[in-house]
Order: sequence, then structure tokens, then C-alpha cells
Amino acid sequence: MIRALAIVLLAVSVSAAFALAPQKPAAKDPKAILDALFDADRFGADLTAIDKDVAELESIEIHTGAEIKDWSTKLSKLWNKGARLEKKTGQHFLWEKGKDKKGLYILGGELGRPKALLIAMHGGGQGAGDAASAQGEFAGAVSKLDWLMICPEVLEKTEHGWTDSGSEEFVLQLVDAALRTWKIDRDHVYFSGHSMGGYGTWTLGAHHADRVAGLAASAGAPTPILGSGGAMVDVAPGVIPNLRNVPIVVYQSDDDPNVPPAANGIATKKLDEAQARWGGFVHEYWQVPGRQHQEAPGGMPALLAKIKDDVRNTRPTRVVWQPALKWKRQFYWLWWSSPALEAIVVADADKAKNEIDVTCSVDARGLEVLLDDALVDVTKEVVVKLNDKEVFRGIPKADLGTLAKTWLTGDPELAFAMRVKLSP
Repeated sequence: MIRALAIVLLAVSVSAAFALAPQKPAAKDPKAILDALFDADRFGADLTAIDKDVAELESIEIHTGAEIKDWSTKLSKLWNKGARLEKKTGQHFLWEKGKDKKGLYILGGELGRPKALLIAMHGGGQGAGDAASAQGEFAGAVSKLDWLMICPEVLEKTEHGWTDSGSEEFVLQLVDAALRTWKIDRDHVYFSGHSMGGYGTWTLGAHHADRVAGLAASAGAPTPILGSGGAMVDVAPGVIPNLRNVPIVVYQSDDDPNVPPAANGIATKKLDEAQARWGGFVHEYWQVPGRQHQEAPGGMPALLAKIKDDVRNTRPTRVVWQPALKWKRQFYWLWWSSPALEAIVVADADKAKNEIDVTCSVDARGLEVLLDDALVDVTKEVVVKLNDKEVFRGIPKADLGTLAKTWLTGDPELAFAMRVKLSP
């Protein structure tokens, strides 16, 4: 009896001690974390919830290619639960809640089996501009090409409407929704526009160069920077460096009263300088006499003909990035959790040496290199350098957090399972 009581008391004391000891919290179900992650607003100003979910998933290692494929299938399904578009020509709204409608866009072109997607941006300015003008300009051209056309309307009609008031995020959401709705080759997405739409083409095309195959700006330029004497000396940051790996055609009339040729002249001069410095930067400056603010000779069919065969390159061996948006955290095979705006990052992948070399003009905290077999042989020792200093040597490991955060674009070509941190 005493022995039995002793055993009971021992069991109770052990149980009590166990209860008092600090317990390791049970690991969360990755499915629940992924559900929350893909429900979050990746364009929102507060990205801390996304970062928290990703941090938990980074502890889950992925050991085989089959596992990567299996997780990618699951992540693709999660992304595909997002917004879709109506398969009907004409005017629509991306957001409709009762009588409240927001995010006007017009669909046109080939809605059956489109060969490509064109985002056609309208002109305008303070209090002016609408999607119907872009529809009128581009409808004939896209029909001949069998492209799907989306003509978004800026959320607020300002001088820089395409980068004000959430319109940039709106355009990216339309691209995502279109790719869910139609089987469009993601390597054939193009941006074009006239006047302010040309400004949008330059600017959004540069900010999201890893999402597009080619750009065609008509009678519109990026925001110029004026020197002390009033002359144009540069363009707004976040544009020129990012265009290294996407072709751009720029149309301009030499007597344009609305967009003087000096603006596109300085922009293309800066492209020439970037090409000499970093290589790449395929561009064409198409200037003609005497057309004022009209379309190019031959209209939009002639303009789009110059980019219609361009194909996106998602694994360039050199990436040049000048971040312009806090929420644009992935650019090709670079990831920056809190990108330093206006910094310059140059990253080179050398598969023969199995080496990645990165230079960064500022503190690179939070900057990561994303890796796969297209860039280096991940089964062998990989060397990663930052500003000529070795920061990693070894065989990179795959994890679910890296795969999940890069799948938020919904683009398999921009998804990576391995990463190397360049700085603590």
C-alpha cells in the first residue's frame, strides 16, 4: 500500500514539475500559416504579418526536388484562389461592394486564347484621363496580334496618376487576376501607353521589370530631374537601372508641345550610359518630325510591332536594382525584406565558378540572394560575396518560407526554395 502510494506521489510530483517547467510551444500547422499568408495584402504598407508567417515557415526544411514540386503545387492552388476577371469585353470594376465600385478597367482584344497580355495605360493629368482613350488607341492593334488587352483607369486623376493613390498596386492586381483567369504565358506580358500612359509604361515597367517582356512608351517620359540652371539632368530614381533586362521602345515627336522631346532625350541618354556601365539595356529611341502629340506613324500597330517578339528573361546573369517601393521586395532573384529606396544593387551569377557576386551601395541588411539550378549548381559548394567579401560558402538549403514568400507573385518562374542572407 505504501509502495503504491509512493508511486502515485512520485507520478504527481513529476507531473507537477513538468507542468512548472517552461514548455516549448507546439509548432503551428504550416497549412494554417500558408492560408493566412496568401490571404494577406502583399501590396499593403504593413508587411509585418507576412514576415512573421514567413519566419515560422523558414524553419521547415525541404530536402528533395519532389518535396519542392509538391509544395509548389499547393502554393499554386492557394494563389489561384485570389481574384479573377470576368471573361467579357467592356467596362468592369475590380472591387464591387454593393453600390460602391472601385478600380475601373476595360477588357478588349482576344478573350478566348490570348497569345499575350497588354496593359494599355491612358493619358491625362490633373482631373483628366480615362480608360476609354487607351481602348480606342490600342483596340485595333491587339486584335491583330490576338492579345488580351486590359485598360485600367487611374484611381485618382493626378499629374502622376499611375504612381499615385494606389494605382500602381491596382495595375499589378489586374495582371495577377488576368493570369488566374486566362492561360497566358507569363513571359509575354507587355506594358504600353500614350502621354501620361507613356510615363506609366516607363515607371511601372521599371519598378516591375521582372514581370514584363517588353515596354513601349508613346509620347510620355519618366519624371525628369532639373539641374540648378533648369536643364534636365536625370530622371526620377527607380527607373533607369531597373531596365537592364527588359527591352523598351520610346516614341517621340520632335515638336511635341505636351511632352517636349528633352524629357525622353535625357531618359534615353541615361539608358545609353547605363548600357555602357552595366551592359544590357536594349532600347530604341524612335523620334520623328512634325507629329506634335499624336501617335507614331502607323499608329499603335507600328509601336507594338517593335516589342511583340520580346520574351521575358527571369534568370538574367546580371541584375541591377534600384528599389522604388517598400512593398516591391523581390526583383528577379534578389529579395530585400526592407528595401533601401534609391540604393543601387548589382548582382552577378557565374555558374562556371559557382559564385554569386553582389555589390550594394548601402547597408545590405535584409538583402538576400535567391538560388536555383538555373543560376548555380546547388548540389555543390556555392560561394556568395558582398562587396568583394565572402559571406557564404557551402551547399544552400531549401526551406518552405523562402518558397512561400516568392510564390506570392503566383509566378513559378519567380519562385525559389533556397536563399542566402547577405547580411545579418
